[in-house]
Amino acid sequence: MADAARLVETTVTGMGYELVDLEVSGRGLMRVLMDKPGGIALEDCERVSHQLTRLFTVEGVDYDRLEVSSPGLDRPLKKEADFVRFCGEKAQLKLRMPMAGRKNFTGTLGEVKDGVLQLEVDGNQVAIELSNLDKARLVPVF
Repeated sequence: MADAARLVETTVTGMGYELVDLEVSGRGLMRVLMDKPGGIALEDCERVSHQLTRLFTVEGVDYDRLEVSSPGLDRPLKKEADFVRFCGEKAQLKLRMPMAGRKNFTGTLGEVKDGVLQLEVDGNQVAIELSNLDKARLVPVF
């Protein structure tokens, strides 16, 4: 699957999009989340889906179903650059190892320095190592 992930990343970025996330389930589902400045339209998803389908056929990548979409309002945050880009936004974080007896935090993203994120939670600053993050998503504002 590592080869498929490299193929997806190379293809998506080569087409001018940012690969936000790639999820692969044991049941053959491959889900590609991508973004670009100005957002993703249906035509973008169709274009990338067709390209990946042809590529997977040529490269012999085994999958049952391919989903290509935008990351949505609750966009996952994966890379350090994501946390920098969305500084000042509200996010929900789940940690691998608990801090102060808890694994789940919701707060406003602050600066990232030396792999440590500053998160404002209820008026208090919490320093969270990015290496301790299990999942992180933006909290949609309506």
